[in-house]
Amino acid sequence: MDGDLLDCCIAIENGKIFKVGREAQMPSADMVIDLNGLIVLPGLIDAHVHLRDEGKSYKEDFYSGTAAAAAGGITTVIDMPNNQPVTMSAETLRKRMQMAERRALVNVGFYSEFPRKSSEIDEIILEGAIGFKLFMNTQMGGLNVDDDYAVIEAFRHVASKVPIAVHAEDKQIIAAIEGSLKGQGRCDLEAFIQAHPEEAEIKAVKRIIAIAKETGSHLHLCHVSTGATIELISEARSRGQKISCEVTPHHILLSVEDLRRIGSFAVTLPPLRDKCHILLLWKGIREGIVDIIASDHAPHTLMEKQSSNIWYVKAGIPGLETMLPLMLTEVNNGRLSIRELVKLMAENPAKIFGLRSIGYIREGMNADLVVVDLKSEGKIDSSKFKSKARFSPFDGWEVKGKPVKTFVSGKLVMDNGEIVAEAGCGRIIRKRRLE
Repeated sequence: MDGDLLDCCIAIENGKIFKVGREAQMPSADMVIDLNGLIVLPGLIDAHVHLRDEGKSYKEDFYSGTAAAAAGGITTVIDMPNNQPVTMSAETLRKRMQMAERRALVNVGFYSEFPRKSSEIDEIILEGAIGFKLFMNTQMGGLNVDDDYAVIEAFRHVASKVPIAVHAEDKQIIAAIEGSLKGQGRCDLEAFIQAHPEEAEIKAVKRIIAIAKETGSHLHLCHVSTGATIELISEARSRGQKISCEVTPHHILLSVEDLRRIGSFAVTLPPLRDKCHILLLWKGIREGIVDIIASDHAPHTLMEKQSSNIWYVKAGIPGLETMLPLMLTEVNNGRLSIRELVKLMAENPAKIFGLRSIGYIREGMNADLVVVDLKSEGKIDSSKFKSKARFSPFDGWEVKGKPVKTFVSGKLVMDNGEIVAEAGCGRIIRKRRLE
């Protein structure tokens, strides 16, 4: 039964799950792997990943990013479009897909930014975009984020064809505060915190929920950081609106106090909040308002993360290799169940983004699997990351539980922390649907 922990065997043939059952029911096999009672989960799906590459390959590339994913027990990632060049046309999307196809170790899907002309949206969807991304805190791509009419037109054109993922922070609020602080000569960490208040997220969320309601779009709110946003999502759903959301490990495990202690390595957007919001986000998880836990893997160089001037620090945290160990630790702590983890990190992402044949352990599904050892104890050490980003606000954290093997389409890609497959073994996930 879905959701149950079973003592069973899994037979794999041609990259698919052929049979799930007792050993006596299994067909003859060319190879048998005895996992000695370890737990097998469906391969995890990370719906919020910045793989960089192309003009930003010095931060991360398709090989290093997907190696990090495999090391973290993640078999599918969805790549964000704020690249160089920005992914915002069928041509730029096609080029990224072709590059990733040669280098990826896990499955990769792609978001696109909105193009300059709404008439190009269908072409991008037909090329295979999983969804569109809108950054409300900065001008990114071809859509004027400050123009409600333009945003409404773009959302209406997408409608329910694919989800629209949104970074919800109000650009005007941030720009006004930041401008004032810079005018005062402020460039300290507290200035960054002040420039990204809770109100910036709340105002943006209210605006984009209203636009999504008017246009009938499927809105997906990225990296929710405030309890007020959870309430707004709950209210919108009660009115029948199609809206989903995600939280990150750093927003549910770290607070602004940690940011002040750690410094620039913990700078991310939206920023870490007061401890009360951590409790409210966990409440949203328990009540089913939060749909997904995603990493928001955002790699940068050490130089980009270290500056005495906070405005020069690049915001973002690498999370592909820490997310599962952190969440398995919460399972061991009793804060999550294995069933909830699978729902938040495999099943729900597959449903929300229409990713067929993954997210479940069922006969006929892709054999994307992660083997975890719930009893394994260790410490997070970013110096050993497969990612090019060798830093983490979780450095030194003691964790209990880790991925030990990762299979993609039945092929062993990661074995006890080592990548054992060749580049290009991952699939490019293309979604072609117009309704």
